[in-house]
Amino acid sequence: MAVHEMEEYLRPTPFIDWDHEEVRRFALERAGSASDPVERAVKLYYAVRDGIRYDPYALDLTVEGMRASTTLAAGRGWCVTKAILLAACLRSVGIPARLGYADIRNHLSTARMREAMKTDVFFWHGYTSVFLEGTWVKATPAFNVELCTRFRIRPLEFDGRNDSIYHPFDLYGKKHMEYLNYRGEFADVPLDGIIATFLEKYPVSGDYGRDGADFEKDVDDETSGG
Repeated sequence: MAVHEMEEYLRPTPFIDWDHEEVRRFALERAGSASDPVERAVKLYYAVRDGIRYDPYALDLTVEGMRASTTLAAGRGWCVTKAILLAACLRSVGIPARLGYADIRNHLSTARMREAMKTDVFFWHGYTSVFLEGTWVKATPAFNVELCTRFRIRPLEFDGRNDSIYHPFDLYGKKHMEYLNYRGEFADVPLDGIIATFLEKYPVSGDYGRDGADFEKDVDDETSGG
């Protein structure tokens, strides 16, 4: 792919605000002294995967609520916002990145989420697509390692050369996630499409997090017996 074709995957946007001082600082600190793009990308993947807590209750479908700097400041986010933050970090160190989306069936969620969503299908599940060594590879930084331990699923590793997407089974061989439909990869967040789908598919989109509920507490309550 020509250099000029990569420009849109390197520039800052209202969501991917890699030019924000704190985002730049976070990316530079976590990438460290690594000069190789693959090594830098891997370091940033783990910084976002484990340094930012996964919290699907933190659903705010606004530009301000979803931008990378907001997620970094909060220290938590859901799959889409963590993917946005990783893309911002990558772009800030000169690595082209775009945002990918898929509809998935998730067999592991909290009772509160299932009651609110009325389905186990997660529409517009987000990941980051990274351009390394002449090809695009998928990286999914959503679930931090502590959460994987609670849910008995393998944490997703990323080596910068192979796609990192969810395993279909958990550690006990039970179904964990399955990909139903890929929606494509974008230079920025297709927010209008996400909102339209959520309004159509979810009866009370996001309400499971607006009553002061704590995702980590719900996970602990539902997994402590195992």
